[in-house]
Amino acid sequence: MIFAIEEINSNQMLLPNISFGYQIFDSCGSTLASMRSSMALINGQELTAEHTCSGKTAVKAIIGESESSSTIVLSRATGPFKIPVISHFATCACLSNRKQFPSFFRTIPSDYYQSRALAQLVKHFGWTWVGAVRSDNDYGNNGMANFVEIAEREGVCIEYSEVVEVIKKGTAKVLVAFLAQGEMDVLLEEIIRQNVTGLQWVGSESWITARYLATERVSKVLGGAVGFTISKSKIPGLKEFLLKEFWEMTFGCRLSSTISSEYEKFCDGSENLSNVSNAFTDVSELRISNNVYKAVYAVAYALQNTIACKTSNSSYSENITCGNKDLMVSSQNVNFTMASGQTVYFDQNGNPMARYELINWQKNGAGETNFITVGHYDASLPSEQQFVMNSMNIIWEGDSYTKPSSVCSERCQPGFRQAVIKRRPVCCFECLRCPSGEISNTTDSAECVKCPLEYWSNENHSTCVLKKVEFLSFEENMVSLTIAVALVFYNFIDTPLVKASNAELSFLLLFSLSLCFLCSLTFIGRPTEWSCMLRHTAFGITFALCMSCILARTIAVVMAFKATVPGSSVPQCSLPLQRISVFCCTLFQVIICTLWLVLAPPMPFKNITHSLDKIIVECDLGSAIGFWAVLVYIGLLSVLCFILAFLARKLPDNFNEAKFITFSILIFCAVWITFIPAYVSSPGKFTVAVEIFAILASSFGLLFCIFTPKCYIILLKPDQNTRKHIMGKTHNKSQ
Repeated sequence: MIFAIEEINSNQMLLPNISFGYQIFDSCGSTLASMRSSMALINGQELTAEHTCSGKTAVKAIIGESESSSTIVLSRATGPFKIPVISHFATCACLSNRKQFPSFFRTIPSDYYQSRALAQLVKHFGWTWVGAVRSDNDYGNNGMANFVEIAEREGVCIEYSEVVEVIKKGTAKVLVAFLAQGEMDVLLEEIIRQNVTGLQWVGSESWITARYLATERVSKVLGGAVGFTISKSKIPGLKEFLLKEFWEMTFGCRLSSTISSEYEKFCDGSENLSNVSNAFTDVSELRISNNVYKAVYAVAYALQNTIACKTSNSSYSENITCGNKDLMVSSQNVNFTMASGQTVYFDQNGNPMARYELINWQKNGAGETNFITVGHYDASLPSEQQFVMNSMNIIWEGDSYTKPSSVCSERCQPGFRQAVIKRRPVCCFECLRCPSGEISNTTDSAECVKCPLEYWSNENHSTCVLKKVEFLSFEENMVSLTIAVALVFYNFIDTPLVKASNAELSFLLLFSLSLCFLCSLTFIGRPTEWSCMLRHTAFGITFALCMSCILARTIAVVMAFKATVPGSSVPQCSLPLQRISVFCCTLFQVIICTLWLVLAPPMPFKNITHSLDKIIVECDLGSAIGFWAVLVYIGLLSVLCFILAFLARKLPDNFNEAKFITFSILIFCAVWITFIPAYVSSPGKFTVAVEIFAILASSFGLLFCIFTPKCYIILLKPDQNTRKHIMGKTHNKSQ
């Protein structure tokens, strides 16, 4: 401060014919002493060690204080008198309240910005579970409150904000210390005493560049610490100014101008300062000192503007006139550039633009701790560009190049979601697998997303894939046996057994059975509009034709043997009559199927409700009445066949075809009676499989029961394939 004042007084261009004077008061870090000093300044009293001298002094501005609490007391006392207070180190965001502190300004950024910078720093390195300590004063309490608020908004949780015992027991590996230097000294002593190590420290600007802390003893705890501090700068001429002050101490001699000194030897001018480096002459880390320098110049430029009273400047209020000694308004409007290139101005709350350097404690080859700039924070930039890291490597806790991890719960990978643990912070969670049909494709997903209707979750539940389309798809030649039987009958068409079996109806029945086997193929494969309409109608018509043939054969057999009984008047069933009965019975089923197709035909349908992980492509019946009408009609024909065959059970044993028809119809009815509950309860493609099974089982039942005995005689017992053998028992029974 003294250097800046002497520099301004020697500058005839800045304040010509005007010199600054100053008074220095020591508040001793006490709010009470700060109040006493402020009253002395306002009342024009000069405090000395022996007595108080009364007299009016022209106090125009106050530089200070260093602590936020003392500055609050000072600013409240001087505010009503419109005396500008420009602090170089008071960072409490509460001082930006213009209603409470209308005359307060500062050359150090508000903690409003530092809290945000620290929160972004913690988030940038992925530390979501941190501890925190603070000073129990305006600086620590306000700064930590702002940090916690912003950190929680960024998804960072504070495990504790307590004392050393809690720090020692805590699980957080990162500790944010929002402390003044005095409290930091006390905390470090206790941390070292209890041997608390393994913590990654994140510091505030008050101590992160405190050179006196960078000792070997403290570095064992704070090594690798990171934190934001205000930008450093160079002050030309300051080093030379300080050298005069400490000449005697450095070389152990007294200057000729020194009135009294503990050194007897006089300095002879042979001393060399170029190689001297100590705490007093080290001007490489001018941060807070630069703020004092800027604060003094701000007063000078505000005074220059007040005296000059540039009425053309639109930033001045209309009530400002030449000679006005109100520095408060002038201080609000200062805007100048320092010799170092820094621009100094205040916003509407008396704050400068917030710019920070991210400092990392790193040891050099000699084991000394250096403060290395590894990043920057600039609040004037857009939010996504405010925090920028340099390319330089960071040395972390324990002199490690590996960034420490500090999380309450490990991250949830894609396919999982976060589940909050009861009575725990939001950063503590469980990772639960997404349920079937839901996915999460990002890390730390809060919710799982349902897949669209035609999609399903993959094995990892990280993406939606098309559901597997399911339908019955296998191939098999099911008519070969029927064709073989037809060939046998054709080769032996002139034999008595084939003739007695009514060859025309037999071939028609075999043809209808072939169609029954073939219609099952329409149920196989991906359903289409045509296949859906064909499968049910073909099934209904072919089975109606089959049952009509069996019914005609049964009637023919019954009437033939009844007619041969002596004294019977029952006529034989002629071949044209059999053809008409088959045609009429089949025609009625054709009419039912035609009405079904016209009014409500079956159509392909994607069933996505029955199975969650697949799409079942099936045929919608269109009209359930039409489907069941087809089945009921087939059932009616089969019942008629069974009744007639049952009545013919006492026919001669050598040609008891009615008995085999009875067995075949029993199998047919049993299959289709069990089909109904199986069809209703079977899911998806198994519904089609049940229907195919019923078709094949009933068709094979008819084929085997009716034609196997005949093929057995034709192929294996040709001696019984004679008219005499076939009619033998009939003749005996007639006799």
